[in-house]
Amino acid sequence: MSRKYSPLFGAVCVLLPLTQAKAQVPESGKFLPLALAERAANVAIATCEHNGYAVTAAVVDSSGLLKLQAKGDHATVHTPTSAFRKAYTVVTFGPIFHLDTSDAFAKLAAKSPSGAALSSLPDVLPLPGGVAIKVDNEIIAALGIAGSPGGDKDEACAQAGVASIQDALGSLAASKQ
Repeated sequence: MSRKYSPLFGAVCVLLPLTQAKAQVPESGKFLPLALAERAANVAIATCEHNGYAVTAAVVDSSGLLKLQAKGDHATVHTPTSAFRKAYTVVTFGPIFHLDTSDAFAKLAAKSPSGAALSSLPDVLPLPGGVAIKVDNEIIAALGIAGSPGGDKDEACAQAGVASIQDALGSLAASKQ
């Protein structure tokens, strides 16, 4: 009996040895409270608005499920999907390949012969704009931004959003949940 494997299986087999695989769901039990997700999203949107960009913010939890999505005023119709996919890319590939941004994944995918196969997975988007939200070096969520005229601008706004909750994340690290 002959078995056929998809190109995706080959891509994963090629890339996984590059790093030690880890669980994609936090083992610590820590999570991003909704109030912090809202604050990060609002700061990111406000940062982009201040620079003249109408964007959408999406926060996903560590399993890739949408926790919060906020479409900024005048953001276009495609931005909610793009913001979600950027955040999803960070939480699903970040723990495996030790990446904190969707830009880092885009660069990895561009260099790898299997990158195109990984990038074709549902909801994966190898563009800048997604940033990990971490506690004790563990990804507990991600913030994705879409709508500015360039992923680097999206990512700068996402970084601002994550930075705005950094102190509160420190208290999560210190607490026993």
